[in-house]
Amino acid sequence: MSEINLPDLAASEALGKALAACLHPGLVIYLQGDLGAGKTTLARSLLYALGHEGPVKSPTYALVEVYVVSRLYLYHFDFYRFMLPEEFLDAGLDEYFREDSICLVEWPDKAFGYVPSADLVLSLREDGAGRRCAFAANSEEGRRCLTRLLAAWRAAAS
Repeated sequence: MSEINLPDLAASEALGKALAACLHPGLVIYLQGDLGAGKTTLARSLLYALGHEGPVKSPTYALVEVYVVSRLYLYHFDFYRFMLPEEFLDAGLDEYFREDSICLVEWPDKAFGYVPSADLVLSLREDGAGRRCAFAANSEEGRRCLTRLLAAWRAAAS
């Protein structure tokens, strides 16, 4: 597992931009962390880097926000309000996880057993000097994405 320091908002936005450059259809990415850890901030900067120009809202109440950017379908989920994992199926959310889309998932543990496995997991947490982001790749596609992401991050930092 790799981990990087995100000392300020600019660093979090740079991470979103670096991640955007690594994305391709079919990826499932979990964004984990406590409330206020920066999951939606990361998703917002990623979407802006892809060329999205409108607002980017947290999907907490809608469950999913849909974005189409340059013929790319990106779905941003938030399962924080689920009381039972079965709500994932009840809401018909399984239909969004396709080979032609990218799915960003906040609070995946709330839909455990129903939400597809992640290719890449980004775990955000607060520390005394800002935030930290740990990465875990769970598939070959996730490993390729993580390799490109960390290379882009290192290049931007130097």
